[in-house]
Amino acid sequence: MQLSHASSRTAVHGYGRAGSVRKPRTVVVRAAANVEQLRSAKKDIEDLIRSKSCNPILIRLGWHDAGTFDKEGGAWPKAGGATGSIRLKPEIGHGANAGLQAAIDLMEPIKAKYPAVSYADLYQMASAVAVEVAGGPKLAMRYGRKDVNDPIDCAKEGNLPSAGHPFPEGSVSPAQHLRHIFGRMGLNDKEIVALSGAHTLGRARPERSGWGKEETKYTKDGPGKPGGQSWTADWLVFNNAYFKDVKKKSDDELLVLPTDAAVFDDDAFRPFAEKYAEDEAAFFADYALAHVKLSELGAAWDGEPVSV
Repeated sequence: MQLSHASSRTAVHGYGRAGSVRKPRTVVVRAAANVEQLRSAKKDIEDLIRSKSCNPILIRLGWHDAGTFDKEGGAWPKAGGATGSIRLKPEIGHGANAGLQAAIDLMEPIKAKYPAVSYADLYQMASAVAVEVAGGPKLAMRYGRKDVNDPIDCAKEGNLPSAGHPFPEGSVSPAQHLRHIFGRMGLNDKEIVALSGAHTLGRARPERSGWGKEETKYTKDGPGKPGGQSWTADWLVFNNAYFKDVKKKSDDELLVLPTDAAVFDDDAFRPFAEKYAEDEAAFFADYALAHVKLSELGAAWDGEPVSV
């Protein structure tokens, strides 16, 4: 991987015999990524999102790459996570990834333009930028992830969350399933509920997930390909409307999956969901921390991580 021009140099002093000062030596800390290419890629992603309103699918791309992580899965890359492996077969063909080839295709021209940016970084950057462009919180992302390049290192199928019964691991309730999936990643109840709030963006399409309506008054005119069912009326705006709408369940045109309802039905999840429905700033603060944590699950760094 090409190195950043911003590698840091630190003078380190030592002492010889009788307290004499040795000549300073310089320690070079190698940056994990090409900062210039990362900055340019970020700008191109922003332009892409503004032109195509593709925030939701790019968020899903980053999440589904990172969300395969298993804290008990072993050494990198066997544990899954943010490795860029979602672009490879058989992983892109997993049922939970239906429709995500379109997101990968959107990223390919940017990857070709900035070859020093890894796929793993590019997908996580796209997910973060998608949140920010939609009005969400600023995310303290770091870059320099290594890529998985061999299909043998793809994550196994079944590591991503399902929307409702039947749950592949046998969970008896949506809340149990969420804790099984996200607990395997090392995430707690607050983080589960905060991350659920990302459904304030986007829509479900029955031909991909098996959930949602073919079309609603909120999605019949797009933008993008018309159709699907959204969780919120303004489904390209990142705010706390998801929690308000799931709590009320008063609009049949809006989607509430079994795992959405669980954030209010479950006794331990409910306090967080109630808080986020009332306090958007609290939601943004907790979401920002949870998103960054998710984006680094299973990552191996090629040097010192950098921010742009």
